[in-house]
Amino acid sequence: MNANDPTTRSGPAGAGAANGSAGVAEAPDSGPSAAASAGDDIEARHAELNEAFLRAKAEAENTRRRAEEEVAKARKFAVESFAESLLPVKDSLEAAIAIPSATPEQLLEGVHATLRLLASALERNRVVEINPAPASRFDPHQHQAISVVPAAQAPNTVVAVLQKGYLIADRVLRPALVTVSASS
Repeated sequence: MNANDPTTRSGPAGAGAANGSAGVAEAPDSGPSAAASAGDDIEARHAELNEAFLRAKAEAENTRRRAEEEVAKARKFAVESFAESLLPVKDSLEAAIAIPSATPEQLLEGVHATLRLLASALERNRVVEINPAPASRFDPHQHQAISVVPAAQAPNTVVAVLQKGYLIADRVLRPALVTVSASS
């Protein structure tokens, strides 16, 4: 028995020789070309995944940048609507100043009209007055007690409003300045 003799070998090559197939091995692609092909497939897959990753990363960066730009624009122009609603108030005040011979009655009428314009502008921008009624319960979230006075009403209630407060979208812009009744 010779180790190099294809007729005496066991395994697939020997079986092929016994069947008369001249000693050619019938093994699947397991040679160097198959390994190179598998390596090429892996490299191609790696390149494909790397490209997909880079595209996803770029898309995320673009989305983040666009969001930052939108936030910057929102901050920059947030006051635009409010300022626009105040322009008629300014126009009204300038018109009052432009008339030097206005009577006190005309000036008072103009001031009332201007106040209505201002109230309308504040209302459109969700600015709401805090003006508690006398004897209403003191609310430390919306009222600021300036003094405590003896009064003929329930303790810890509003006696008088010294200055109105304001809310903007349910957030206290300025608390109402009030005097509060003393507890007995």
